[in-house]
Amino acid sequence: MPNVSDRLAVLPQYLLPKQALTAFGGRIASAQGGALTTRLIRWFVGRYGVNMAEAAEPDIARYASFNEFFTRALKPGVRPLAVADLVCPVDGAISQFGAIRHDQIFQAKGHHYSTTALLGGDAGLASRFHDGHFATIYLSPKDYHRIHMPCDGRLVRMLHVPGALFSVNPTTARGVPGLFARNERVVCIFETGPEGSHGSTGPFALVLVGATIVGSMATVWHGVVNPPRTGGLREWQYRDPDDPVRLKQGDEMGRFLLGSTVVLLFPAGRLQFNAGWAPGAAVRMGEAMAMQHAPAGR
Repeated sequence: MPNVSDRLAVLPQYLLPKQALTAFGGRIASAQGGALTTRLIRWFVGRYGVNMAEAAEPDIARYASFNEFFTRALKPGVRPLAVADLVCPVDGAISQFGAIRHDQIFQAKGHHYSTTALLGGDAGLASRFHDGHFATIYLSPKDYHRIHMPCDGRLVRMLHVPGALFSVNPTTARGVPGLFARNERVVCIFETGPEGSHGSTGPFALVLVGATIVGSMATVWHGVVNPPRTGGLREWQYRDPDDPVRLKQGDEMGRFLLGSTVVLLFPAGRLQFNAGWAPGAAVRMGEAMAMQHAPAGR
């Protein structure tokens, strides 16, 4: 059963006006407030221990808005790509990873959720990941917030799934049932395999999960996906062979404007996660995440 203290800790989130707080936070983050913006960024860097030495622009006074700082680029070479079929797509901390039990994804002790729920209710799409593998990675406020490709891929679909905006920190993950399938999210479906691609074969899903104060999520092919928040599911298809969206392993695919979580789904097959991975461990974009066609691992 979930820890009672965790359930009690998240109770106030059910009462907070999360949509209004997020809209307000988005306005603050996008405002170009001159000295006030610089003061806010300086406080944030000190409060969360952000490593600005890795940033392509280390001078905080050069950022016109908080969002510009938050989605900052890194210096070339600070995130080299490991030689692996799948590399970690983000900086963050491992929430959970491992096998999908038929259609059930492990969230935290006492909590599971279904692939169908995560993927916006599309049972046909979800069935492609039955008995597959998943990884959930939490991005804390101090982390680099651009998201990169774990392997080569060709985009085929994108969904914007409306939902709640609970926090996605570890305490909330332990205390809110089905958290990642309840929160607003952007689902990106890629196909992989031929034409000299590097990494995985078959489909994979990369899901950007929103949270309280996450003003928006964006992808490199679409731009800002949300807002707008229409209250209904939105879908885009990318199947035109004359205008494909292809990305290479390590390419940027999107970003969070204020932090959140990514969930990756892979189909059934022989996948062995990095032996050094463990729930709660810190990870960096580009490090080895998994190898395929290896002896069965975790």
